[in-house]
Amino acid sequence: MTITDTHTHLYSNEFDEDRNEMMQRAIDAGVSRFFIPAIDATFTQAMYDLEKSYPANVFLMMGLHPTHVKENYLEELQFVENELSKRNFFAVGEIGIDLYWDKTHLPQQQDAFKKQIQLAKKHKLPIVIHCREAFDEIFEILETEKSPDLFGIFHCFSGTYEQALRAISYNMKLGIGGVVTFKNGKIDQFLNQIDLKHIVLETDSPYLAPVPYRGKRNESSYLLNVVRKLSEIYNLSQEEIALITTENSKAIFGI
Repeated sequence: MTITDTHTHLYSNEFDEDRNEMMQRAIDAGVSRFFIPAIDATFTQAMYDLEKSYPANVFLMMGLHPTHVKENYLEELQFVENELSKRNFFAVGEIGIDLYWDKTHLPQQQDAFKKQIQLAKKHKLPIVIHCREAFDEIFEILETEKSPDLFGIFHCFSGTYEQALRAISYNMKLGIGGVVTFKNGKIDQFLNQIDLKHIVLETDSPYLAPVPYRGKRNESSYLLNVVRKLSEIYNLSQEEIALITTENSKAIFGI
């Protein structure tokens, strides 16, 4: 059973004490493909080091995370553009808008999101969207940028059924992780109305650990708990969930 974690921050310093053991636990559990989102330039070397240690398993994205869009965001975007021109990446991400922590830089976040979508189109790459309390703002920009070459993943999808359908209408898969196991997560109430072809799996580790690990450090091996939950929701075997969602990830990332 091959399971794909489409969104995991394995370079996080929260794994510095036991990274190799954590990676081995995931691989032993069948989670053998890890897609790694960028945050800003300060994390890039750690991402490259991780890729060097696990070249057969780790696949990198490049981008500027919305919570790291500050006064210097144009310099950061130039860095993203430079890195994209130097080597292969598998997505532009994670990018988007986050109005949960700070609304101060909304215009800059909107500009950064739009510019990075255009970079993704230029390099024929998918985008991986971070959206927190910003569905309207995200959809507004996707509407202006929609085209056959716009596609990707709505990471950590936690919206309504209607928002799910709208995200899918922009050629986005829905990234489903620990939230689907939460009692108050709500997406489990309508997910069976969404065709599994639109779903990919993710952990967002070290964040958003699924039940029964909620509140603790998340890691990629815990993706099995998400697979089990989706198996219940879709009334399919865990092997079928793993197979279909991994095929969906291949359709997005091309590998």
